[in-house]
Amino acid sequence: MHFGDEFKGRRVVVTGAAGIMGRALVAHFADAGAEVCATDTTTDGLPGFAVAADLTTDAGLAHLMDAVADRWGAPDVVVNNAAIYPSSFLLDLEVADWDRIMAVNVRAPFVLMRGFARQMIAAGVPGAFVNISSGAARKMRRTAVTYCMSKTALDRMTKGFALELAEYGIRANCLEPGFASGSSVSSLSQEHIDRVMAAIPLGTETAPEDVGQAALYLASSAAKNVTGTSLAVDGGNSAGTMDVYQDKKHAL
Repeated sequence: MHFGDEFKGRRVVVTGAAGIMGRALVAHFADAGAEVCATDTTTDGLPGFAVAADLTTDAGLAHLMDAVADRWGAPDVVVNNAAIYPSSFLLDLEVADWDRIMAVNVRAPFVLMRGFARQMIAAGVPGAFVNISSGAARKMRRTAVTYCMSKTALDRMTKGFALELAEYGIRANCLEPGFASGSSVSSLSQEHIDRVMAAIPLGTETAPEDVGQAALYLASSAAKNVTGTSLAVDGGNSAGTMDVYQDKKHAL
């Protein structure tokens, strides 16, 4: 999908920019001509306008929003990509770990959406929010229940902001990437990867490029009538599974 000069000069904030998906998002918007504020806990290796911010703290969140306000006044697009995915059974989970998951995955997007929306409204910017969610918002996973809950909360919060920001011409949507075996968060066995891939209808992983293109679409005028929804880019995994529980495995 090509967007011409639509993003030339547009101001885009991408959180969690140091990760695999974050770097792809930064690159896609930059290649499309946007000015990008790339933010993570460290700016090492991040291009251009980079801001180091700890999104678990009020000071870190304020620092990011102030830096954007000082440079741009208001952003045109905000991509809430930062998230953590720790693995633990609920019975083993420490309250401090629960708090950190919710702080990064839910509280930070709330504070940033509220703050950046206020900037957009004051500047008369008809902006767009793209929140990186997950199919986990709709389906629980053992040892990742807290993550699933956080993504469900993010989905509902996005819909709420979509309702309340519509009168200002500001849109808010979720983007749900699918399975990616190359995650830096956890190491997966080949057996696990093969089993997951076999159950995905298109039999494909979600590449960073898939997410970058989908984010561009949701932030573009091509999606001017799209708000309060979730776009799954997952090879059909959210639609159902290819597992067949009978002897006959194929039609005809």
